Amino acid sequence: MKFKPLKDRVLVKYSDEPERSAGGLYIPDSAKEKPQKGEVVAVGPGRVTDDGKLQKMEIKKGDIVLFDKYSGSKINIDDTEYLIIREDDILGIVA
Repeated sequence: MKFKPLKDRVLVKYSDEPERSAGGLYIPDSAKEKPQKGEVVAVGPGRVTDDGKLQKMEIKKGDIVLFDKYSGSKINIDDTEYLIIREDDILGIVA
């Protein structure tokens, strides 16, 4: 299935944090509160400003981005978990 985000929305391939550490210890949810990371797989055209102009997205396909744990909506496409978030909810691009 193909998915094209609308307006200022971004489709991110969500990266879950591992449930266990490299040493085999379980990681509690409270320790996973740091920003989440994912890869942008699709972007919308941008948002329309108050004066009716299209403001293009700064985010592009292939960017690795950070976002808050509770941002956006999770969806499943072809058995892969993705997240739909607004560009404003993205904290930054990993360089």
